[in-house]
Amino acid sequence: MKRIFVTLTLGCMATGMFAQSAMDAYTFSQPDLRGTARSLGMGGAFGALGNDLSSINNNPAGLGFYRKSELGMTMDWDATKAVSNPNGKSTSNSGFNYSFDNIGGVATIRFFDSALKNFNIGFSYNKAASFNRNFRGGIGNLKNSVTNYIAGIANNQGLTVADVEATNSYDPYNPTDGGYAADWLAILGYDAYGINPIGDPDKPKWQGQFGNGTTGSAGFSTTETGGVYEYNIALAGNVYDVLYWGMNFDIVNLDYSLNSTWAESLKDAYIFNPLNNAIEQSGSETALTNYYNATGTGFNYQFGVILKPMQELRFGLSFHTPTWYTVNERYSARMEGQYFGEKVTARTNNGYTGENSYNLSTPWRLTASAATVLNNNLIWSNDFEFNFYKGMKFSEATYYNDNYYGDDWDSWSYANSATRSMDDAYGPVNQDVQDYYKTAFTWRTGVEYWLNPNFTLRAGYSYVGSPVEKAAAQNDLTIYTSGTIPQYSFDKQTNYLTLGLGYRVDGFYFDFAYVHRNTQSTFHAYTPDPSDPSIPSPQANLSLNNNRFVISTGIKF
Repeated sequence: MKRIFVTLTLGCMATGMFAQSAMDAYTFSQPDLRGTARSLGMGGAFGALGNDLSSINNNPAGLGFYRKSELGMTMDWDATKAVSNPNGKSTSNSGFNYSFDNIGGVATIRFFDSALKNFNIGFSYNKAASFNRNFRGGIGNLKNSVTNYIAGIANNQGLTVADVEATNSYDPYNPTDGGYAADWLAILGYDAYGINPIGDPDKPKWQGQFGNGTTGSAGFSTTETGGVYEYNIALAGNVYDVLYWGMNFDIVNLDYSLNSTWAESLKDAYIFNPLNNAIEQSGSETALTNYYNATGTGFNYQFGVILKPMQELRFGLSFHTPTWYTVNERYSARMEGQYFGEKVTARTNNGYTGENSYNLSTPWRLTASAATVLNNNLIWSNDFEFNFYKGMKFSEATYYNDNYYGDDWDSWSYANSATRSMDDAYGPVNQDVQDYYKTAFTWRTGVEYWLNPNFTLRAGYSYVGSPVEKAAAQNDLTIYTSGTIPQYSFDKQTNYLTLGLGYRVDGFYFDFAYVHRNTQSTFHAYTPDPSDPSIPSPQANLSLNNNRFVISTGIKF
């Protein structure tokens, strides 16, 4: 093995560097509590109610309650605090954002002497979800290293030294030796001195830096930004003031970015020393940094009904199809090491970002709702929602570009065992969706009380259950991640507490809502070592707290 201490760059094609993971599908699919200040003040429990612009995205049948036309808008200020708690040590990060969440309107056509009392057309722009999150932390007393994880990948893929050595003409995704195409993470690990081949170069046993006598600590930092943005056109009607129906057609834009770093400081690590061409125990400072961006456009359809058998009682049912996305992604990574007083750096694709495209369908969603109106001044409403996460699915993009080379990128860049079937390029990751995720249940409840004809008070609560299968949450499964990003997190539960107030006069309205969200998650630096799953991976409990202040205003005419 002959390597030189210099700053290394890989001039290979980046096409094969990245692949999707089940966690990507969940990130792009999870709903958020969004809407007008009135609906948020009631915990989002609006599936059996109407006469509010949030009905367009909740249950479009609610538009059938409109007797007048409306124009309205919603603004949002939110403060986020993420707390990581590894090994009993708490670290927090805070951020503040402003967003323009919603603008929309409803046009009403009245039919006074027919069964169809009115026909309404609604339109809106709506921010459906926010990805903004920033967390960091430190983990002491490591039991393993990300380099051992990378070595496990190399061992499982049966990689030779020739597979991971970078030369001017070498392309790991079109290998000429007939062997396995190397994973980009293995290439970065090798060229940054993170992994070492032991024995025959054609049949090596790959070794990471962590071994007998090695100790150390690590730090992590993750920043996520972006959101999901919907453009809606809805149709709704009212039959005999008893049955309300509606449908909604959505064009959806997705924008998500991630910047992450995993850094380790090891003592007595096992490192190749080119001065004597041998592996020695020494101090090690390494950092794996990833950049990822996904943008996409999709569409979905919603249909809903509301039954009002009497003034005091209402029942709602709405059905949301998946969003069918075409996603374009860009990515790059580097691994740095500091050993024996020298620095070595390996980069993917000579430091330039790679690109790829794929299709994704999000889960089906079903919501059943019930509401009661008492004394014409008190409303109590409940939503029961089911998100069928096992329905998430990846497939090949329907078009090609200069940076897309068929199935090669997905078949071999996916950080997996060589024993996993590659007959279907997306078969493994779609199977992971089945293994990791389950149907998640959401309950929303809210009340609205009219103090007088002009002023209202509101309060609400929402609970979102874990979408993660028990075996995945308890580390009983190997978790396959995206390309060079070994980290992942699983949500446990999310709780929302909301308060609101409203003012109405002469068709004008002004609503305010306060929304507190707490999400409990578990962060994993990487899955347990593929060659020794008994060694746990570093992890930390995450608590994401978000406080939002929402204002909606508009006019009915």
